[in-house]
Amino acid sequence: MVFSSNVFLLYFMPVFFLVYFLSPKKIRNYTLLLASLLFYAWGAPEFIIQLVLSVIANFFLVRWMCKTKNGKTKKLLCAISIIIPIGLLVFYKYAHFLVENLDALLGYLGTSHLSPLTSQLSTLLLPIGISFFSFQSVTYTLDTYRGINPPMKKLSDFMLYITMFPQLIAGPIVRYRDVADQIRSRESSYAERLQGFYRFVIGLCKKILIADVVGAQVDAMLGPANLSKVAVDQLATITERIAGLDTTTAWIIALAYTFQIYFDFAGYSDMAIGLGRIMGFKFPENFDNPYTSRSITEFWRRWHITLGAFIKNYLYIPLGGNRKGTGRTYLNLWICFLLSGLWHGASWNFVLWGALHGLFICLDKLLGGKRKVFRSLFSVIFTFILVVLLWVFFRIESIGLAWTFVTRMFAFDFGAMALASNAQFYTTLVVAALFSFITLTGFGRKLQEKVYYTDYNGWQHLVVWVLAIAAFLFCLGALNATGFSPFIYFRF
Repeated sequence: MVFSSNVFLLYFMPVFFLVYFLSPKKIRNYTLLLASLLFYAWGAPEFIIQLVLSVIANFFLVRWMCKTKNGKTKKLLCAISIIIPIGLLVFYKYAHFLVENLDALLGYLGTSHLSPLTSQLSTLLLPIGISFFSFQSVTYTLDTYRGINPPMKKLSDFMLYITMFPQLIAGPIVRYRDVADQIRSRESSYAERLQGFYRFVIGLCKKILIADVVGAQVDAMLGPANLSKVAVDQLATITERIAGLDTTTAWIIALAYTFQIYFDFAGYSDMAIGLGRIMGFKFPENFDNPYTSRSITEFWRRWHITLGAFIKNYLYIPLGGNRKGTGRTYLNLWICFLLSGLWHGASWNFVLWGALHGLFICLDKLLGGKRKVFRSLFSVIFTFILVVLLWVFFRIESIGLAWTFVTRMFAFDFGAMALASNAQFYTTLVVAALFSFITLTGFGRKLQEKVYYTDYNGWQHLVVWVLAIAAFLFCLGALNATGFSPFIYFRF
């Protein structure tokens, strides 16, 4: 089920909140858990039993781990508890990629016999949200093992933590310690519920009115994101189209995707945070105006913040962080971002995307305080252009096609634009740029603070409520006019 769908907006959400708030407080967690399982089963019925069984297994493994006093047994149980979710993630998301590349290597050596297995694995369906709920399971296991938080006492609470529908599919990635008290007991005033609804509507507008509008032109020009499932003749058409792009069109499409992926994913995060706030949960922020960053390092402090925190706490620091010398620090950083790229998808373009981000972060750290020029507006422009170029390798699955696209961006061929005149697309592109960079101004920062974090008084709530309802209805109309559009990060 998708937040930006009629089923969710007109049926699931209103019915759920009606039942939830009419339920006695002592059973609201069970109401939310049941709704969350229904939410997941609606979109992935074939995986719901597997999800539930893996959650149950991890719950009891962690409890057993905490009760044992034998150090080796404790480590073994911790490892098994981690292997279950990560093993499922590797199998469903990376098995085909690994076997396909091994088959190619063996074929090069003249001993390939894995083609039948490759064909079988190519038919595997990826459980939606597996990357996100797998990571949450890992954070719980490791934090409990480290003594950061005690093990949960109730299986239903642990299952709720993993499967809670607002952030089940695409995050934010929430550490257990951040929501432990809220799972056990929480309150939400009428004002907080209204604020949560406003935040949800903001996210809905980002998704439907911005991301989907600019994304339609991106898809029309570049084809579907997953090129491996494209027919040969369609792939040939896409290849020919990219090779013939003029420079202006190439930059417009690259910018359009840059704004599409931001407003799509940030929109989802806003909706998840808003839904949680309505119920009294305070999920962590996931974005902080990333395109205003003055370096790639700063970009990753502002983009997908909860993933960055996960990588830092559960990969970078265990690898040694910056405690083992300069060279090792750079290697650790590069490994983290290489794996971050692989986390986004089982394809070499994602590996390259992550490796390039890691390289630029190492360069940024190497330059350090010597780059005073990068504290100016020029640094924002330079970083943004670099991010735009790197997004090309993220969007186009074929590295060769992605490189062709980049060469067209710098071909200085300013012939006839390949894009048809589309007032809605260009207007939306300008609006997307405005909202992406508005916080560079004092007015923009005050506006954001007012919209996102201000506790409104009575008459302000009335005005904002009317505006939110109007925006909600407008999004419904736009949704019905354009049709179904899943979130980009559902693929990951």
